[in-house]
Amino acid sequence: MCMTTNNVALVIPALNEEEALRHLLAELPASYTQWIIVVDNNSTDATASVAQAAGAIVVTELVRGYGRACWRGFKTASELGASIVVFMDGDGSDDPADLPGMLAPIIEGRADLVMGLRVNKRSQPGAIPPQARLGNWLVSRLISIMYRVHVHDIGSFRVVRCSALEALHMHEMTFGWPVEMLVKAAQSCYRIEEVAIHYRCRSHGRSKVAGTAIGSLKAAYYMLSTTLRYVGARRKYV
Repeated sequence: MCMTTNNVALVIPALNEEEALRHLLAELPASYTQWIIVVDNNSTDATASVAQAAGAIVVTELVRGYGRACWRGFKTASELGASIVVFMDGDGSDDPADLPGMLAPIIEGRADLVMGLRVNKRSQPGAIPPQARLGNWLVSRLISIMYRVHVHDIGSFRVVRCSALEALHMHEMTFGWPVEMLVKAAQSCYRIEEVAIHYRCRSHGRSKVAGTAIGSLKAAYYMLSTTLRYVGARRKYV
């Protein structure tokens, strides 16, 4: 498959991911993205220096928050001139080998938002803990019913055109960011496509979300509250 990808930026939000990031950046294929942007979300380890040593563009977001880091990365990508942005976690769970398949629906004009589907036969056993699997199933079902869009997962690996994301006027700066993007895209009648990905166990360290009870509860709260916030809002964002 031949793809023109010289206007694609890859955004990786990262908080204390020096070891995982070291391995992930070494895996990234140079042929599919023009810019690799690592957003250091006020890490206390060597996340920033590891990313710089690997040749990534490093920007700093001092105020912690998953959505805040993603937004900072997106604005940087837009300023650099990117027309397509890819979001990928820095823990090594997203496989860079899936980039071509994730980009294809956008580049070929079949979709406006592409989301990586982690719950499938290609995913590594145990990569999604039971509590995360349950939470994603619940939120996915609620979104499918409330917003009339058929989705099965709320993963972080996703691709969207910069103009389409800008038009959604994102506000959620927490773990509710992926949910807000999805529900606003559904309300705006975006074509949403899920692509089965090879989801892996994180390469190093412990998850800040599924790795602790508090992290899981906080993420669940933000995802559910964001899901419910826009119910009944008929406003179109584009």
